[in-house]
Amino acid sequence: MSEEIPLKPMGKEDISKLEAALIFGTFMREDVLEKIRTAEDRLTWLDSLVVAAGALARERAGYNVSKIAEELARTESSIRNHLSGKSEAGKIIKETFEMLKKSGKLEIPLSTKAESGKIKEYEEKLNELNMQIEDIKKTISKTSSELKKIIEELEKIQK
Repeated sequence: MSEEIPLKPMGKEDISKLEAALIFGTFMREDVLEKIRTAEDRLTWLDSLVVAAGALARERAGYNVSKIAEELARTESSIRNHLSGKSEAGKIIKETFEMLKKSGKLEIPLSTKAESGKIKEYEEKLNELNMQIEDIKKTISKTSSELKKIIEELEKIQK
């Protein structure tokens, strides 16, 4: 993300930017992707992450718990659990916020480990194929030279 992420939002637009950064940053983490894959109730779990991100962004803007709960249509107890890190979603979102705070930007990996493994496998296969192409080019060049010699010999015989 090239746009600066406001760690202390000053309005709705800043809240939305921080909230989006927390959501995307969290969903792109390898550990979170694995938890999403293995979660029994993915939808509830994803919803909790989104709510926790919204709650933290609003808290950073100075909203109180009751206003956050009202805006996110959740109970104050649920919001407190997310903000205090008592919920797993709250802990994870706080970790992402700390990463944002530390680096000052949102780092989104280009691929997961599994995808990286496939990329490496494809690169190796590509290198292997390129080597085969080079061998074929050499064979064609050699064969072409031999054919030229044969043609020259045939022309000499014809004369």
